[in-house]
Amino acid sequence: MPIGEFGGAPPLAAEGSPVLTTPMYWMYEMAQASLNPARAVTDATKLLFQNPLNPWARTEVGKSVAAACELFERTTRRYGKPEWGLNDTEVNGIRVPVEIRSVWEKPFCRLLYFDRKFARPLRSPQPRVLIVAPMSGHYATLLRGTVEAFLPAHDVYITDWADARMVPLSDGRFDLDDYIDYIIEMLHVLGGNTHVMAVCQPSVPVVAAVSIMEARRDPFVPISMTLMGGPIDTRRNPTGVNNLAQERGIDWFRNHVITKVPFPHPGMMRDVYPGFLQLNGFISMNLDRHMNAHKQLFANLVKGDGDLVDKHRDFYDEYLAVMDLPAEYYLQTVDTVFVKHSLPKGEMTHRGTRVDPSKITRVALMTVEGENDDISGLGQTEATHALCSSIPDHRRVHYVQKGVGHYGVFNGSRFKSEIVPRIHDFMLSAANPNSLQALAAE
Repeated sequence: MPIGEFGGAPPLAAEGSPVLTTPMYWMYEMAQASLNPARAVTDATKLLFQNPLNPWARTEVGKSVAAACELFERTTRRYGKPEWGLNDTEVNGIRVPVEIRSVWEKPFCRLLYFDRKFARPLRSPQPRVLIVAPMSGHYATLLRGTVEAFLPAHDVYITDWADARMVPLSDGRFDLDDYIDYIIEMLHVLGGNTHVMAVCQPSVPVVAAVSIMEARRDPFVPISMTLMGGPIDTRRNPTGVNNLAQERGIDWFRNHVITKVPFPHPGMMRDVYPGFLQLNGFISMNLDRHMNAHKQLFANLVKGDGDLVDKHRDFYDEYLAVMDLPAEYYLQTVDTVFVKHSLPKGEMTHRGTRVDPSKITRVALMTVEGENDDISGLGQTEATHALCSSIPDHRRVHYVQKGVGHYGVFNGSRFKSEIVPRIHDFMLSAANPNSLQALAAE
């Protein structure tokens, strides 16, 4: 049976798993539809108890009823794709409007460009950065803070992966090999002189793509490659996520989490790993924390603490917005990265050709890890340096950020104040071996 690197993505017909699991998706859709009348009544009740003309609105009981209605609405809502909300940035002390537009598109991905509209050209060009967002359940907008932090001093592009339930079956399948092809094609579209940065899951396909380009002596290889909290070698300090994949094996995932998209979505009958199952996994990992956060939301709504309420809404509007993943991509990634550890073992292939990171010679390498990362354990990303053995020592940098977990590797205050400046200096120095040597010594 061809699995993962041995002949492409795993077949989905084995043991009839989509037939067995498809009712899950249909039942989920019916549950969402059945809640619509209750949601309508709840919305009306909330408006009634927030109406300033209603004397109950200013009482503890009235505020509690309105808060309970909002909690019900938020916990039963299906969250859509969030907006970027990045309308401007500050460059050299001047506010500059930002236009977000697509510069390349295929069925499963768009390449977005954050075009800063300068009144006059910059005196010197800033580093061009391709941020490869994870295709692991959340939308690329999860990296809003990442993009925002890089915009003042970089020309930013990002991969905007599509929700598989919105891609018609006629557009074909999408697996890890296609993902790698997409990255190579995007680097070609950008035409060289580009830095690539992978956040978490894309680290493996980015290393594979750059390895393939180097083996072909491709003129459009990136200047540098920055990997952040990526599962390059999950045998090092394995986390709960890593252990689950190892214990279950690829057949368990194929038989238990793959289903078909139901009517009326455009991707009807496409095999996917559905977003609602992923969300269940995300929440169950830290169930107590999420329950306490919603209890606190209720208390803050009753107190009228607008700042804390808005902070909760902003976080969960993003966190609860999930998308379906193509089954071929999901299974091949689990099998290649988490079950067989194909890249660190030297066994990973792309369309029949072995992926050899030792071929990388022209691309500078930086790896970033979080001290408290519970998704990609310490050392998993650093393992890239041993694989990329042909990169000179003075063209490689490894950095561990103290006091942050997985999310803090690419977002938050420490990311902005401590990680971003280091990545910026690394990119600026990538073409200067002497500068990189000094940076690596820090």
